[in-house]
Amino acid sequence: MGSQPATSIASPHKVCRASLADTLAVLKDVVLPTLAKGPLIRRRKFVGFAERNHLDDKAVKRLQALRAKYGPGPLVLPIPFRPQAVLLARDDVTAVLEGSPEPFKAATLEKRAALGHFEPAAVLASHGPERTTRRRLNEQTLETGCEMHSLAEQLAGVIAEEMDLVAGQAKSQGVLDWDGFFTGWFRMVRRIVLGDAARDDSELTDMLQDLRYRGNYAFLRRKDHASRDVLLQRLQDYVERAQPGSLAGRMAAAWTHPSQKPNHQLPQYLFAFDPGAMAGFRTLALLSAHPDAGHKVREEFAATRNEIAPRLAFLKSCYLEALRLWPTTPVILRETTQRVQWAEGHLDGATHIIIFAPFFHRDDETLPQAHSFDPGLWAGGISRPDLALVPFSHGPVVCPAAHFVPMVATLALRRLLGQTSLRLAQPERLSPRRLPGTLDNYTLSFFASEPQQS
Repeated sequence: MGSQPATSIASPHKVCRASLADTLAVLKDVVLPTLAKGPLIRRRKFVGFAERNHLDDKAVKRLQALRAKYGPGPLVLPIPFRPQAVLLARDDVTAVLEGSPEPFKAATLEKRAALGHFEPAAVLASHGPERTTRRRLNEQTLETGCEMHSLAEQLAGVIAEEMDLVAGQAKSQGVLDWDGFFTGWFRMVRRIVLGDAARDDSELTDMLQDLRYRGNYAFLRRKDHASRDVLLQRLQDYVERAQPGSLAGRMAAAWTHPSQKPNHQLPQYLFAFDPGAMAGFRTLALLSAHPDAGHKVREEFAATRNEIAPRLAFLKSCYLEALRLWPTTPVILRETTQRVQWAEGHLDGATHIIIFAPFFHRDDETLPQAHSFDPGLWAGGISRPDLALVPFSHGPVVCPAAHFVPMVATLALRRLLGQTSLRLAQPERLSPRRLPGTLDNYTLSFFASEPQQS
């Protein structure tokens, strides 16, 4: 037999192998809490438990201790049948993400098992030529790389209608809670993704939610093929309807090959707006807890009042800070397609690579503002690969919606904050001196009143 093909990456680090005790510690403090919170859809009770018990802080401290013990190189966890490697250095994160999908593929075994519950032919679960053609369809639909989508002004009208209803209900009740925000948010999302006819199709998003819960268990739960087929057929119907002004309509126009399977791409669009809502609600909390930032946002609104779909650079930076402080994608996964050489040592092919985002986002040994609110970090754009701050990933496999989701979120927050004044009901949860490692969005709420007159 020939030797395994190999490639090298530009890293000065040494690959180390963790002891059994340290492997178990990573599983206990990093991997299991992340899985318990829910990788595809959050389990509400455990998110609250994680905040109360500072689980993300403990995970960061665990990885800091391992970096001090083993050095900054990849740390291999010797798990039988499925070796894992945890990245501990910023430049290794950049090298791996820029080296995707070869030799670091995004369609890992674990990811394909999880996504197979509701979108088995999604681009995230694809590799090789199929990935290439599906990626092209997604990029054309979402206009990846464009800060403002060509549909922005049309979508702004949809966003305004739905956020006005959210604001009106909040003011009548005197409070805005997660369920009130999320219900209106997803009416908006269904219209944006599938068209106006889907506005009240909560049955479809409930079906997707149930399948995502099954996907949380990946290999460990049997796939509900019947429900998955119903979901995918419903989505195909929306593609064929191709309502102008919707992403489904755009996708129908860009669809050129049967293997692209647009109905398998659309669940991810709906899925992505779930964590998008979490980040938006947390942004509202950050602005309430940081009055100077809130004032600057209102100034930005005043300066753009005559624009239908402004860029809102500062509000976008606040939104990206919410994603940094509380990553909605806490783990970025890759898998080696061949043996990869570091400066010293190597990772074998089929090694599962774990990039634990909270470690880099909250590493107070390398990032002075790790636990504070600093929108200035994002003055240069949606990614800081130099600091391993990559809320939408980075490189050739960057999220195709990396600009689209923040665009929608900032337009939604602009409309909501223009229609109502929101004050965090639990200000003690967000001390500006040190923001918590976990923030349970499900239990946040705001006192709502008429907006202040400027």
